[in-house]
Amino acid sequence: MLVMGIKPGHDGSLAVIEDGRLVLSLESEKDSFPRHAEVTPMTFLDVAERVGRMPDVVALGGWEATGGATHRPVGAGYDGTAPPELRKMRFLGEQVTHFSSSHVRSHIMSAVGMAPREYHSQQAVLVWEGVVGSFYLLDGSLTVVREIPVLSEPGARYAFLFAIADPTFPGSGAVPDLDFSGKLMALASYGDADAADARTAEAVERVLDVDTIYPAPKDLFRDAPFHNTGVTAPEAVNAAALLNRRIFEVFAEAAERHLPPGLPLRIAGGCGLNCDWNTLWRRSSFFSSVFVPPCTNDSGSAIGTAIDAQYAMTGDPFVDWEADSGLEFVRDAEPDPGRWERLPLDHGELSRLIGGGHVVAWVQGRWEIGPRALGHRSILAEPFAAATRDRLNTIKKREDYRPIAPCCRIEDVGKVFGEDFPDPHMLYFRTLRSSDFAAVTHVDGSARAQTVEPAQNPPLHALLSAFADRHGVGMLCNTSLNFKARGFVNRMSDLVDFCEAHGLDDMVVDDVWFRRRGA
Repeated sequence: MLVMGIKPGHDGSLAVIEDGRLVLSLESEKDSFPRHAEVTPMTFLDVAERVGRMPDVVALGGWEATGGATHRPVGAGYDGTAPPELRKMRFLGEQVTHFSSSHVRSHIMSAVGMAPREYHSQQAVLVWEGVVGSFYLLDGSLTVVREIPVLSEPGARYAFLFAIADPTFPGSGAVPDLDFSGKLMALASYGDADAADARTAEAVERVLDVDTIYPAPKDLFRDAPFHNTGVTAPEAVNAAALLNRRIFEVFAEAAERHLPPGLPLRIAGGCGLNCDWNTLWRRSSFFSSVFVPPCTNDSGSAIGTAIDAQYAMTGDPFVDWEADSGLEFVRDAEPDPGRWERLPLDHGELSRLIGGGHVVAWVQGRWEIGPRALGHRSILAEPFAAATRDRLNTIKKREDYRPIAPCCRIEDVGKVFGEDFPDPHMLYFRTLRSSDFAAVTHVDGSARAQTVEPAQNPPLHALLSAFADRHGVGMLCNTSLNFKARGFVNRMSDLVDFCEAHGLDDMVVDDVWFRRRGA
């Protein structure tokens, strides 16, 4: 059975599942399109070019009302867990099944269907994102037997605090940017929740209590100690740390009040990208296990809708998947041989140059699903010097308070970090054992590390091993290869433009190394 899932709205994407295997997941922002782009004609054409036959099921994810006099939603709409809609339709002259289920169900089913293939008589799914903040209790047939609303708009409330502190954000009528939440996560590490005074604590509770952030009622917070202070001010970062703690406490307390202990927890929604919260869930003794997919935000919703359709048609919710389920790199140009020398990849020599300060654009195979580069569309650098972190943030045109994540050989994780467990998708924080790795150590001593196993990513593991031969540890800085506010670079012409504009001397595409002449 061939299922094509469609995610409308921001973070638009298409996913193709064939006979229980994820074949493609194409997010419209990738290939240097604007971040959070809606589905484009190019996305449809890319799928049509690569899928060998007509889909059996066209699965449309629900989305919010489109406006106008009728305020008609897309498909099954945004909210709710009602059974999906199925009907026959004509698609390019062929009869197929049209399927639609809500956006909320896309999150629930992505978290369940991408999780390990295990049967559970009950399991809990936490969906927390910009709109929804609820637990869902599922029985053995994956029916939602109980919905536990906890806090609406948790992701938006988190981003709202950043907006309150930002003097450029309007006092009324605006909605916080989707990227504010990630920035606040970085800033919260600079703060101390216990240092927040009574006025700050009261304002944070009001952030939790306000009716809606759509639009954001910033003017109601003129009396907050962090109002328009600037996002890096002590008042703002302490408030961020306190809000970070309070949101988790609200959900953890709700889980303990309303859910039986010992269930597996599956997490979906954009708040699943908050590594601090994921780490706290993982450390909690209340749940038996925790699973977070790498595309936990809306980038995974097309997959979730396709999984929901597969389950409706076959009774099997699980899919086999790999993180690199995007498109192959496009060789639409050849670097100018007068400026770039073409060489076979030499891991030992490249690791020597990285150790000496070279920053490398690293491209391998197909792009990653989700928002985080995992060694397929990455920028790599040595992990020791704070100046390397600052250079990478300059290259990425990011704020200087943003941390740089490391990738680390699975063999070295225990000697570098206080917590030794696999995390191939960069979803949890862990603590550095020493101060030797300033480029990847955040202000609180933590790092969001990707662990790399030889079977999972042979090229990156080979480079890390060569670096370990020289430096005693197989770890590098790893940040995404993209222009500011764009999705991953995915064609040679853009790669050359990026490296020449940002002063990178080395580009690796699969087994070919392009080295800038005279570097």
